[in-house]
Amino acid sequence: MKKVFFKTFGCRTNQFDTQVMMSKLKEFELTTDENSSDIIVVNSCTVTNGADSSVRNYISSMKRKNPDARVILAGCGSHSKGESLFEDNKVFGVMGHSEKENINEILKKESRFYEIGDLEHIDSTIVEEFVGKSRAFIKIQEGCDFACSYCIIPAVRGGARSHREEIVLEQIRKLAANGFGEFILTGTNVGSYGKDHETSMAKLLKKMSMIRGVRRIRIGSLEPIQIDDEFMELLDEPWMAKHLHIALQHTSDKMLELMNRRNRYESDLVLFNKIAERGYALGTDYIVGHPGEDEKEWAEAMARVRELPLTHVHAFSYSKRDNTVSATMKPEVRGNIAKERHRELSELVKAKNYAFRRSHNSNLEVLLENGKDGVFYGFDQYFNKVEVRSQEDLSSNWVLLNDVEVEPDVNRAKL
Repeated sequence: MKKVFFKTFGCRTNQFDTQVMMSKLKEFELTTDENSSDIIVVNSCTVTNGADSSVRNYISSMKRKNPDARVILAGCGSHSKGESLFEDNKVFGVMGHSEKENINEILKKESRFYEIGDLEHIDSTIVEEFVGKSRAFIKIQEGCDFACSYCIIPAVRGGARSHREEIVLEQIRKLAANGFGEFILTGTNVGSYGKDHETSMAKLLKKMSMIRGVRRIRIGSLEPIQIDDEFMELLDEPWMAKHLHIALQHTSDKMLELMNRRNRYESDLVLFNKIAERGYALGTDYIVGHPGEDEKEWAEAMARVRELPLTHVHAFSYSKRDNTVSATMKPEVRGNIAKERHRELSELVKAKNYAFRRSHNSNLEVLLENGKDGVFYGFDQYFNKVEVRSQEDLSSNWVLLNDVEVEPDVNRAKL
């Protein structure tokens, strides 16, 4: 039986897609050793030119380390770079998003193949287990209808389309029966869920919460305009993780306009304050160094970040993505300036997070991951990392912590 190794780049959606492909393998053996595998499936990311480079470098390294392995390109990169990599004989085969569920048959092919499929497909796979995980990722939608200037994802993932509600709920029932208690909803643009099925994220959440075994639900990333009154009504529910990730991307209105974003700072501030008052930690995505971001815009942006009740940030230094509107914009921001702005932003939000953790150090519900040597790690309801030391094996267990020791980089506790 041939051995298959999966290498996953990028976001949680890709992590879920890898689990889908793993669940469909019937005539192959999964391996965690890339160097002894017969087939290497690269689930690629193409969000930036740098992401493309990482994928290409990995494929080249595998050609050296395991020259006899067949390298198969999957994921978003198959739609943007698959044709060139295939024509240059860098990979044995290319498979598009719509072909994930056919992977068992595809990997049996003895001749090189280019099976790109289409960008309208939606999975029907029910994943019943997550390899090496204690939390379950649930993909509820695919694609995006936004047209942000810097982003290529709609071109490689297609328009927004929702998974059928009954498939999502059935998957959660089976995972809950297998012992999973925390569920993370993911997708390309999660907050668009349901608009094509005359339903909504809030309605799905309510139905999920009624499934036996569901203890906590996290939501991947929402857009400010997707948080409506129906969703706000759920914020006090005990099964809602007390952390929301709301993608702002910037706090300068000029930059938001250049990025073709649908949010503006004044309404973002109102929204964030309203949610923070309900006891929530708040994270965001933030792009630093996008073309047009001069000193005036940056000073204004940082002043506004100081006003926001932010506790987490996923900051990116802008990286040009070919075939996007932003790639043609001027003036560009020098790399050293973008790097310094990235550091300034990260340090400010880190200080905000430290202050938040110091005031939220009791009654922490933590789902611990696998640990070793008596040290376990997990995340509390506010999505802050906690280190727990114990003589007992607490892998994949829930613990309630009080009087946690709060340090600048991590919370610590002993049991």
